[in-house]
Amino acid sequence: TVPKEPAVLRQNILDTAAAILACGIDPEKCLLFQQSLVSEHAELAWILGCLTNVPRLLRLPQWKMKHASQNNEGTVGLLTYPVLQAADILLYKSTRVPVGEDQILHLELAQDIAQHFNKKYGEFFPVPKAILSEL
Repeated sequence: TVPKEPAVLRQNILDTAAAILACGIDPEKCLLFQQSLVSEHAELAWILGCLTNVPRLLRLPQWKMKHASQNNEGTVGLLTYPVLQAADILLYKSTRVPVGEDQILHLELAQDIAQHFNKKYGEFFPVPKAILSEL
């Protein structure tokens, strides 16, 4: 949600991929891709955003904290980021999502969006469940 210089962003993407591979992720067993190159993420986020009300997003604690820390100048991207997260989860019809405690409310939003979509258009998205990570 924070603009980056294109060259820095490209390098960050490469560095992240290298770190993932260095952690032992085997590309022969896992699909590794650059999410920003998959237009369906943004397309589904738009559709889901049209089903999500603004007051619900304004109540999320992460928005409140970041909005306040940015002198109440938070961007639309920051406000709608949880909808993009929901699209990231629902696009792949994920059933279990590893999250930390700080992301539970965002996963609950994804669950609510999936249920709302399914009620309106028929059963399409599984309602994802949280797998809480342990520290």
